This record gives sequence, structure tokens and C-alpha cells, in this order.
Amino acid sequence: MNTKGHCYPKSIILQAVYFKLRFTLSYRDAQEIMKMRGASLDHAAIQRWVYKFTPLLESEMKKRKGRVGASWRLDETYIKVKGFGVNIIFRFNIIF
Repeated sequence: MNTKGHCYPKSIILQAVYFKLRFTLSYRDAQEIMKMRGASLDHAAIQRWVYKFTPLLESEMKKRKGRVGASWRLDETYIKVKGFGVNIIFRFNIIF
């Protein structure tokens, strides 16, 4: 993620975008949280950063996300609890 040309360091920009997206705050609420953390920002700047960096962050997260395998394992057990039979099924997902 290239933040060259911005007035704030990459850590501040990422933190503001994170708060906005993670906690579904309004831009003014995100501005207030960043102000409490020592960064005096404008809510419009946070909005521009969200529009600009969200697609980049999304593509980075998709690269890091683990794939779900096509193979599944199933284990079934029958036990008695207080005289009643109970089937317990365990399902395992194999990740490549």
C-alpha cells in the first residue's frame, strides 16, 4: 500500500480506515477516536482514505486468506447418556 504524498504516516491512515470499517462508525466518530489517539484529522480525509484504500486492503486480505479444501472428513460416534442413545457427528475440513 503506497501512502506517498499523504500528509499522515501509513500507520495513522491504516488505523483510521480500520476503525471506520471494523466498527461501522460514522466518519465523524472515526475522526473523534483518532483525535483521542492524538491525530487531528478531518472526517473528509478519512472518507477519501476509505474509498481509496479499501479495495487495496481487500485484495491483500484475499491473498492471505486460506483456501478451503475440497475434501471433508466425517466421524460419527454413538454414545449413551442417561440411558438414551445419542449420535455425535464430527465434521473436519481439510485445508491444503
